[in-house]
Amino acid sequence: MIYQVSKASKAYGADVIFENVTFDIKGTEKIAIVGRNGCGKTTFLRCMCDEESFDKGTISKQGSISIGYLSQKAIENEYETVRQELMKAYRHVFEIEARMHEVEEIMMNDHSEKVLNQYAVLQEKFESLNGYHWESEMNTVFTKFGFPLTDLERRVNEFSGGQKTRIAFVKLLLSKPDILLLDEPTNHLDLEAIEWLEGYVKNYPKAVVIVSHDRMFLDHVVDCVYNMEYGRMKRYTGNYSSFVQQRENDLERQQAAYERQQKDIQRLETLIEKFRYKKNKAAFAQSKIKYLDRMDKIELEKTDDKTFHAHFTPRVKGGEKVLETDRLKIGYDHVLTEVTMQLRRGDRVAILGPNGTGKSTFVKTVMDIVKPLGGSYLFGHQIETGYFDQQLAQFSSGKTVLDELWDENPDLDRTAIRSVLGQFLFSADDVFKTVDVLSGGEKVRLSFAKLLLEHPNLLILDEPTNHLDIPGKEALEESLKGFTGSVLFVSHDRYFIQQLANKLIVFENGTASFYELTYQEYMEKKKEEQVVETAEKAVKEKIVYRKRTPSNKREIEKIEKQITEKEQEIEKLEQLSNTEEYYQDFQKMRMLEEKINNANEELMDLMDRWENLSQSEA
Repeated sequence: MIYQVSKASKAYGADVIFENVTFDIKGTEKIAIVGRNGCGKTTFLRCMCDEESFDKGTISKQGSISIGYLSQKAIENEYETVRQELMKAYRHVFEIEARMHEVEEIMMNDHSEKVLNQYAVLQEKFESLNGYHWESEMNTVFTKFGFPLTDLERRVNEFSGGQKTRIAFVKLLLSKPDILLLDEPTNHLDLEAIEWLEGYVKNYPKAVVIVSHDRMFLDHVVDCVYNMEYGRMKRYTGNYSSFVQQRENDLERQQAAYERQQKDIQRLETLIEKFRYKKNKAAFAQSKIKYLDRMDKIELEKTDDKTFHAHFTPRVKGGEKVLETDRLKIGYDHVLTEVTMQLRRGDRVAILGPNGTGKSTFVKTVMDIVKPLGGSYLFGHQIETGYFDQQLAQFSSGKTVLDELWDENPDLDRTAIRSVLGQFLFSADDVFKTVDVLSGGEKVRLSFAKLLLEHPNLLILDEPTNHLDIPGKEALEESLKGFTGSVLFVSHDRYFIQQLANKLIVFENGTASFYELTYQEYMEKKKEEQVVETAEKAVKEKIVYRKRTPSNKREIEKIEKQITEKEQEIEKLEQLSNTEEYYQDFQKMRMLEEKINNANEELMDLMDRWENLSQSEA
């Protein structure tokens, strides 16, 4: 156990956020905290990293562990360059390096075992912190978050708010705390960056605690889930899908046990009433009363299953052909790409790709918000569109929720408007809140209510799941699955895409490709293409080797030397695996085995190159 919170509570005045919760982190666990928006997940993380404090509770830590959290003060000096800011994550590395240089100076005159050992300890620490490759690591992480390397030389204050957050995130990852706290880490990242982050977090050699509504990310990364509900937390072993199944089973078993006990209680109470006033049965009745008093009553676990239930219905059916584009050129001052696609009635087409490739621009173009730069697009007969924009959904207004919806639908009566708002969880006094005070998720739900009353037969949605918690995403999925019209949507939520889409438009490398495939089918196709591409590359390399001139002799000698060095490296690594330091430390052994496997693969590549060159020499 490296970290434990026991019987922790937190409240703001009379509002209890959570109480009497216990939370454990063991070893290098990857833990998710899940629950509805506003249930206290972020507050709990902030208490863990001392940005706030628990009102009650005991915290136990193993040694002087470091906890990293993406705080508002992550950027120390916005007038420095990004490189200068990120290099602060390596302060400890530079301190050790400086100390190594000092000891090297001493070693020039002092060859004692004490000094040599001191240097060896420093060098081991330096290597463990990736000291010899820190710059390569920094560049890799920075570019994976969508930045070009040239941005390292720009001042931090030149970037937008969202970009500054991503820079701070990069710095946090590079600092490698013992416990890494991540609050909605996939927000504002494209699919490529999310998939990279997934691998990074999964292989992070220390503990990670994640608050996220990205179900696929959690499925691929975590091995433990804490469910936060009504101020309580419960631990489940396994990934997110495993948690969902376990929780359903728990609730079913609890419900069955509760119903059995209630029947038993009812039977006993009937017996007591029947015999308590009969002299010869009074003792029997009293024994049953005492038995009931002693009974450990089962209480049903309080669950928050409340979610919106929207039923989108088209006003008219519309034609079979919904939308067609023919080499539609999209962009603002220059062409980003051109799109050719066909949308038919009942299709649910997902638009995916990296940020900045033109996904939202395409949607805005067919909605006539952005003018096309060439090509054409055509809607079918009686196609009526309903448009959701993630930015427009975060609107401000001094109106009440009731008036905001009613003013746009004056033909409906108050009861009808309140009925629609009720479907989206605006009930009782909620309808009298002003729009300005609504949360991001509430504004999204209000936008959906407006969309529902338009009764379109084509829904065009740009990032509709942003600001929604998991129950909200699931509710939207069910609503769209039951929609008889067509849907064209932009999303980075892979789980949402997988649940809905039957066709895809993929924006990448300056092109937009239309696939009549589900997301799963597309990913399988992509993997197959990568395998073929790797095989073709290997064949081409062999052909190139065979075509080389007699000057191959020098190349052969060079590779023979590299083979010898690689074999010696593997031998040293394998010797390490027999030392106590490694075979008693699972994490170190796993990393060592990965190094050995990589070295063996490099050796095989060298052997193949040597063989091909040798054949061409013959």
